[in-house]
Amino acid sequence: MRQRPRRGVLEDLIEQITVDAYGDVEQLWAFRQAFEDHLTVPCAATIAGAPVTVVEFDFDGNERRGLTAKCRLQDGSQQTISAADVQLRPGDPGERYLAAYRKWIGLPPHPETKPAAPTRKRNEAVSPAPNQGGTVDLVVVSVQKLAVRCRHLGSEERITLRAKRFWDLAPGEIVSVQPNKQWTYAGNPYLSGEIQSRRIDAGALGLRPLGLENCGMWDPAEEYWGEEGEPIEEWAKPMIARGPRPQFEMQQVLPGEDPDDPFSDPITESNDRKDAGDFAGAEKLLNEMCESDLRCLDAHAHLGNLDFDHHPKDALRHYEIGMRIGELSLRADFDGILLWRMIDNRPFLRCLHGYGLCLWRAGNFDGAQWAFQRMLWLNPPDNQGARFLIADVQTRRSWESRRNRWEANLPATGLCSSAEDL
Repeated sequence: MRQRPRRGVLEDLIEQITVDAYGDVEQLWAFRQAFEDHLTVPCAATIAGAPVTVVEFDFDGNERRGLTAKCRLQDGSQQTISAADVQLRPGDPGERYLAAYRKWIGLPPHPETKPAAPTRKRNEAVSPAPNQGGTVDLVVVSVQKLAVRCRHLGSEERITLRAKRFWDLAPGEIVSVQPNKQWTYAGNPYLSGEIQSRRIDAGALGLRPLGLENCGMWDPAEEYWGEEGEPIEEWAKPMIARGPRPQFEMQQVLPGEDPDDPFSDPITESNDRKDAGDFAGAEKLLNEMCESDLRCLDAHAHLGNLDFDHHPKDALRHYEIGMRIGELSLRADFDGILLWRMIDNRPFLRCLHGYGLCLWRAGNFDGAQWAFQRMLWLNPPDNQGARFLIADVQTRRSWESRRNRWEANLPATGLCSSAEDL
């Protein structure tokens, strides 16, 4: 039988690896260096029982993703996965370093075997997982460094989920989890398990729709449509012909705002952190706002902005969740106006714009055209410049072919890098 390290050995190894590292990022780099020093690659391993060859361990600086392993499959293809999923052969000298890494991120050191019955400690209780043999549905409310904060679907009961490959989840998603173990520590409930599926369903979240304040009628005759004597552009003609429509301002939820301080704005603080290079701090603050209230549409929009450049699929989920939550306030036959110049409408319009850009970038031209067209009907003055994008989408011009121009006009797109751009 494989020899398990005695109690305390892994803790000692973790301390040895991270002794001079401060903060999670530095400690991840320390583990990366330890892997380079003590694990020989290429090496034989398994992933979920399937044989592979690990050719490289790496860390790209994303603390939520952690260490990765580039593996060569039996068919010759390569795949990059979480290093925590790699199982080395029994007796491999590098096995204890992988076990230490798994323990450091909160996973069992040897997840391929069932853990022994846990020993209860003071302030800790262990119980069987709920719905034994089935799955449990959880609503993601925030994504933390090493775990996910959730609530049970249909209730406000909070729980911390520990699972593999959670880093690309988005607040507001619903995940179905196959439970492994449930316990409490210091009065806080925890659950470990495997994520089986995920979905976006704003109607199932049980949220109270954001309020809509009636602000009178919007009259196209009072808007500027170009110089006098010049022909009206084609995109504007249907909106002018539609005539006056009711205009509204959508309620904005902004957790953490100090109503007595006019300069208190957690979104601005998040943007300041981003501009200073503290992306992790910016993301943490936005996740905390979502955990306080998933109806904070601006937090969803700015989480999308953080992921837009390098992880557009993740950005798409953030934008769509914010958009769908905002849509809970709009009837299916809603024909009103949500003007950009009414500041509280901007979070919803940002989510809608980001959603359209991500669809365009993914080659979904029909979906992108729907999003940009809707932006125009909701905000005919078109402060975000949707009219300039529709023609490209209609002619099936790729997003990449317009990237340089998009970057040059970033403040006008609504995907702004700071509050001053808005």
